[in-house]
Amino acid sequence: MATGVVCPTMQDAANWGESVSETRGMFMGTPEIYFFKRIDNSRVVREVDPERRREMLWFGITMTILFAVVMVYLLQHLSAIEYGYRIEQAKSEQNAILQSNRALELEVSSLTDLQRIEAEARKFGMAPPMAGQLQPIESGNADPAVPVMARANPSGISVVSTQQ
Repeated sequence: MATGVVCPTMQDAANWGESVSETRGMFMGTPEIYFFKRIDNSRVVREVDPERRREMLWFGITMTILFAVVMVYLLQHLSAIEYGYRIEQAKSEQNAILQSNRALELEVSSLTDLQRIEAEARKFGMAPPMAGQLQPIESGNADPAVPVMARANPSGISVVSTQQ
């Protein structure tokens, strides 16, 4: 075992090539002692501790399970958020479709207004039918579920049942 004592003096500091002033100071108190040991650990083989290995295996398994649980929770949470956005988007689309439907219903009601139709017909030179021009067709069937068809004859218009 070798020891070395390092205790610089003012003469040693002067030999270092640097001027040491009294104002800057240099600690000249307790000497520093170093112990040198030359140990060769190249032939040392680490012995495997089965208990430590078992502890590390259980720790790894526990951390893996914890990681899996956290990932499943995050997946569910993010899926819930995504489905929330999809629901809100579907609701806004539904509202837009409802507004469009209301606008179309208003347009249908305005287009089927009889007074408007009569005014448009008068613009094109049409007139209401006169007496005798309108010939009602009477169905021979009392059952409204049975379909009927009209046939034009030289004597007039007749109703023919489609049921044999």
